[in-house]
Amino acid sequence: MLLLLGKAIYVFTVRNSILDQIKQRRLTLGLKQSDMMLRVGVSRQQYQRLESKGNPRLDTLQLLAKGLNSELMLIPKEKLGGVMALLEQESSDSDRMHVSQAKKTSNEDAKKSLSDDPWQDLLGDES
Repeated sequence: MLLLLGKAIYVFTVRNSILDQIKQRRLTLGLKQSDMMLRVGVSRQQYQRLESKGNPRLDTLQLLAKGLNSELMLIPKEKLGGVMALLEQESSDSDRMHVSQAKKTSNEDAKKSLSDDPWQDLLGDES
């Protein structure tokens, strides 16, 4: 099984094709198909064909992965469960870290005093 992994953690099941994973990674990065021309060197039409129904060669997959800040990995079936568990754990740890950071930021904002922000509530805004 091949998994496309990037800086963010994504958990894909065996049922997801590599092409679905490539598309999902591109969308997660906020990229359009036409953006891939600059990142990978293929036209929008070529990329669209690859993403929708293509049968890309290994070197093309490696090029796409690089353009999506990702890595291709071949994972033995007997290790797949452990890899998936690790990815799920890292994903939930990352989610908890984001929530903790948001709470910290809101607490810091609430503690700002008038001396920190002399324009506070000048227009009747409470934000």
